[in-house]
Amino acid sequence: MIRIFNEQDNSQVFNQLIKRTQFDFSTVNKTVEEVLNQVKNYKDEALKKYTLAFDGARLDTFLVTEQEIDDAFKRIDPKLLTYLTQAKDNIEAYHKLQMIKEISIEKEGISISQRVRPIESVGIYVPGGTASYPSTVLMNAVPAKIAGVKNLIMTTPPNRDGKIKDVILVAAKLAGVDKIYKVGGAQAIGALTYGTDQIPKVNKIVGPGNLYVTMAKKMVSGYVGIDLVAGPSEVLIIADESADPNEVAADLLAQAEHDPYAAALLLSPSRSLANAVDLAIESQIKTLSRASIIESSITNFGAIIITDSLTSACKLANEIAPEHLELMVENPLEYLDLIESAGSIFLGRFTPEPVGDYIAGPNHTLPTSGTAKFASPLGVYDFIKRSSVVYYTEKALNDSAQSIIGLAEAEGLSAHANAIKIRLK
Repeated sequence: MIRIFNEQDNSQVFNQLIKRTQFDFSTVNKTVEEVLNQVKNYKDEALKKYTLAFDGARLDTFLVTEQEIDDAFKRIDPKLLTYLTQAKDNIEAYHKLQMIKEISIEKEGISISQRVRPIESVGIYVPGGTASYPSTVLMNAVPAKIAGVKNLIMTTPPNRDGKIKDVILVAAKLAGVDKIYKVGGAQAIGALTYGTDQIPKVNKIVGPGNLYVTMAKKMVSGYVGIDLVAGPSEVLIIADESADPNEVAADLLAQAEHDPYAAALLLSPSRSLANAVDLAIESQIKTLSRASIIESSITNFGAIIITDSLTSACKLANEIAPEHLELMVENPLEYLDLIESAGSIFLGRFTPEPVGDYIAGPNHTLPTSGTAKFASPLGVYDFIKRSSVVYYTEKALNDSAQSIIGLAEAEGLSAHANAIKIRLK
């Protein structure tokens, strides 16, 4: 079912991965531009129109009430509440370690420092539809609150009855979200960007979404901040003969069920493992609820590459720079330092990628499509801003004046030089 290549043929795999992001965006862009313009000009009326058209819900107000949240807590399965709380606690513990400290240098009349402040207002987008993603709520909201964001609001599409799933409301409350609005799609991104009578505009927008949401975020980037432009999800597994083929197959399929464009790759020097994984995929896929999505993903964007060695597998993995990377080898720590570019790295057979999706603590909002070469997982640092603070005494300025003037004049900026000269005595 899954295609098997030799390492020398890896260009075919790279071409597969590139095709995942090569769409004709013209129709999508036109639709998104229209939606954004409508929301910018007609505010809540546009939101009402699109919520009815796209979600089938007729709403006059979008704010989720405290009563709705209280009712969600009453209805939720106590076991699920325990799981959410455990995940929240782990995410919180990990992200607290990311807080950036203020720094300063003092010397002879000079004080220079870096001041750290939270972004004042942030909007989180949480996808809706048939699935629900409370983990997305936690992964986006918890680091924002740790950073000190004062106004944290969330938008998510309602169902046809104008309701939000209980688990989403509970996760939002646990994570410290201040306001929740029943709005989805590109129109939600427009509302967060421009503001409406009911929904305040924010300084930054984070959270995943479908192609329309992603393109809307890309279009408003610069007017507001965004986290990243995410592509389809992906996993790359490096495995040796010690790996259980059924476990490898299960991990590939777990990623493939996200999306028909998700990529699932195995790199291994063992052809016998590759063949066994292929058979295991074919066997397991029949038992899974999202089999049609998985089959499309595996057929079009799944691959096994037989590498010359585990070292060459690591080198190839760095070229791909995957969102998720699993080292399913006998001694994963031996190869960890060979990995330079990956969003999140999972070590050993007892650390499958879903551990990171839900409970471990590190963020699951990760760079995709090779952007792990220069981008990082979402974290507390995405919700803060830094300012430089500089103070010079008169003597300190006089001591540095000639250097400043000389550099300014070398750049042809006489007004810069004059701003120093006018202060000299």
